[in-house]
Amino acid sequence: MQVFKFGGASVKDAEGVKNLASVLQQTGYKNTLIVISAMGKTTNSLEIVVKNYFDNKAELQSSIQEVIKYHNEILLTLFENENHQVYTKVSSFFDELKTFFKHNKSPDYNFVYDQIVGFGELVSTTIVSEYLNAIGIKNQWIDVRNQIKTDNYYRRAYVNWDRTQQLIKSGVNQQVLNITQGFLGSDDNNFTTTLGREGSDYTAAIYAYSLNAISVTIWKDVPGVLNADPRYFENAQLLNNISYRETIELAFYGASVIHPKTIQPLQSKEIPLYVKSFLHPEKPGTCIGKDVTLDPLVPCFIVKKNQILISLSSLDFSYIVEENISDIFNLLHLYKMKVDVIQNSAISFSVCVDDNYDNIEKLLHHLKAKFKVTFYKNVSLYTIRHYNEEAIKQIESDKTVLLKQLTQETVQIVSKQA
Repeated sequence: MQVFKFGGASVKDAEGVKNLASVLQQTGYKNTLIVISAMGKTTNSLEIVVKNYFDNKAELQSSIQEVIKYHNEILLTLFENENHQVYTKVSSFFDELKTFFKHNKSPDYNFVYDQIVGFGELVSTTIVSEYLNAIGIKNQWIDVRNQIKTDNYYRRAYVNWDRTQQLIKSGVNQQVLNITQGFLGSDDNNFTTTLGREGSDYTAAIYAYSLNAISVTIWKDVPGVLNADPRYFENAQLLNNISYRETIELAFYGASVIHPKTIQPLQSKEIPLYVKSFLHPEKPGTCIGKDVTLDPLVPCFIVKKNQILISLSSLDFSYIVEENISDIFNLLHLYKMKVDVIQNSAISFSVCVDDNYDNIEKLLHHLKAKFKVTFYKNVSLYTIRHYNEEAIKQIESDKTVLLKQLTQETVQIVSKQA
């Protein structure tokens, strides 16, 4: 089998859905499984729904209605017959969403988040599946939650690989076109879990690994993997070939084109990954595989914004030793901080983190009991792989540098956001 993944940008409107069908017709879809994300910015909209449920009940129904209206507009363009079964299927998902809010008793934000945001993928795949069936591209719709099983670490669940492989192998008909959702799984109680933001790439890799796929293709609105995000850097270049190792490095440092967990299962079975443009499916894009060198060999730029830089020093000028560092990491783990940079000296320790779970105030309060603490919110973390002096100057120009760390292949710079 081959595995395709289409992101939200590829199905953001009715024309996008039609273009997806065109891509399948051009490339072929025999023995194919397709992973599809939520349409457009639906996940962002559903995050607002969750926030309103906890913080602004007066706006809850209107925020839900915005999501419904967006999808109805796409439906009305794709399906002229308003009696088509797709309308009933989509409505049932939104009814289920509303029912959850009526009956939910859990105060756990992360649990509620996972039960709600997943409706974006369930609805998008239903619309695409029904549209493809309507134009003669027959397919099997799969509820990914019945096949990818995880723990209950909501919003960043870990996959139970043994169970997942068994369920995928027994539940996927490899002779037909299959369509399923990215980003989602379920725990032992069959509650929905999510694999981390932008986790649809990872879903594609899970299926590819479990089905021994010949390849994975991620279809995006860019020509392939670029050496920099064109939203933040000028003159971004297409990378024709990248090794698994280099891709893991780029993903670890925050390159948004590939989800960090995607490469490992593909690498273990040497399944090639292609990143191609859904606007120009005939072009080769980028190939990620074993024993290939970075081509062209140019500096690769990554930026992560809205980071927090925390600097610690001992209250009595004693050394920051193993025991202190162990305490610090235990707290970072306790408060679910994603660590991006670490730097320490004899009496100081600095760390740049993502506060995805809004626990920074609790963490700082805990740290202040034992250390002198200074911190900067809303900083930017720049990473350059295969750097040269010109690349470093380009990043440092007109910025206040708070931290800088160099290794043989990589430089990381933390600066105040402009």
